[in-house]
Amino acid sequence: MIQKLVAILAIPDLRRKLLLTAVLLAVYRLGFWVPLPIVNQARLKETIDNVAQGQGGALGQILQTASLFSASQVGYSTIFGLGIMPYISCSIVFQLLATVYPPLERLQKEGESGRRRINELTRQITVPVAFVQSVGWVMTMSRGSLTGSSLVLDGCGGPFDIISTALMMTAGTMFLMWIGEQIDAFGIGNGISLLIMAGIMAQMPSAVFELFKPVLTNGVSIGTNSGIDRILLLAGLFVAIVLGVVFVTQAQRRIPIQSAKHVRGRRMFGGAEHFLPLKLNQSGVMPIIFASSLLMIPSYLYHQLIENWSVPYLNEFFALPAVYYLSYAGLIFFFSYFWAAVTFNPKEIAQNLKDYGSFIPGYRPGERTSKYLEQVIVRVTFVGAAFLSLLAISPSIVGKVIDVNPLIAGFYGGTGLLIVVSVSIDLIQRIDSHLLVRNQAGLTEG
Repeated sequence: MIQKLVAILAIPDLRRKLLLTAVLLAVYRLGFWVPLPIVNQARLKETIDNVAQGQGGALGQILQTASLFSASQVGYSTIFGLGIMPYISCSIVFQLLATVYPPLERLQKEGESGRRRINELTRQITVPVAFVQSVGWVMTMSRGSLTGSSLVLDGCGGPFDIISTALMMTAGTMFLMWIGEQIDAFGIGNGISLLIMAGIMAQMPSAVFELFKPVLTNGVSIGTNSGIDRILLLAGLFVAIVLGVVFVTQAQRRIPIQSAKHVRGRRMFGGAEHFLPLKLNQSGVMPIIFASSLLMIPSYLYHQLIENWSVPYLNEFFALPAVYYLSYAGLIFFFSYFWAAVTFNPKEIAQNLKDYGSFIPGYRPGERTSKYLEQVIVRVTFVGAAFLSLLAISPSIVGKVIDVNPLIAGFYGGTGLLIVVSVSIDLIQRIDSHLLVRNQAGLTEG
């Protein structure tokens, strides 16, 4: 491994890309030490402690979900408080609109120039979206509708304070978007994904400290919170989950394809056999992002509007963990199939195979091939959605069964781990491409 790292640093172009990426990620992390000027840091720290202990209620769920997918932190007290969630939301909306809205669909088919125009529109729409979210969040902090007490300093919270603070958070979001684009253009890896990964990895020291805190306080024992058996069990679960995530992320359903033979002069061409790879997890983490976002709405409404009412059987219904788990899994399945339908078109692929003179053995080109591809993608999507559902629900179940702090369970399993592993695999593959061009062994070889 040391020899491979030396080989990587010996390539000037790759070394420059890695150094620039590391510097930009360091700047991104430094932004979390710049707090908003109107926030009461003492009250905010108390709120964050309640969230870390799983006592945040609706606020805890909203902050933990948003901080996971926005490359932000749970406090929302800095200029980078919104993270890049507004940009991600606008990007997803434009990707979906490009499949149903004809003008955007035409732009997407124009190639690189069309994609640049769509990215420009996405950046322009992100500014007002980020500003509106910033205003909403600052007003929520000042009124204390989620926490029960205002998180804003006494004497602040007027219109000028709200607008100026919202502009700070909007500027922070746009700066993070710029950092991601600079990593895409001059660094290595996907900039937005690396920002999200860095935000998740930043929680690792806190998770490790919470894991070993009982050991440091009470010493090593067996059968207690500081028991060595409990730590070994968590370590084994972590390794097993990582292996499972890597396996499912890399898994493919390979459909054999054979090209037709044709004669040119006295020589015969074609007839080669290859395959069409279909990833087991076609949609990545997008179904979990959509499902988590939707589930935050009824959770917030319940805690704000229904929890204090004496409605027969309604409070007991919402308090059932099975209701949340089933709703979460159902939404993940729905969005998995929705995302597969948006990104995978069996008729178009079947027509392309027919145009290039290729076919799937045993199936006629055209409509028969399209139906077969549709059957395969339905089955593959079911397996991928089941895996995502298990991965999303497992931290809560493990945390309650083993009595683990939610911070530990959320980091060492679930969506965060899926994002970290997926982005790490993509980064390694990009580095390998630079090494293979220079006839050097990749990081995954040997």
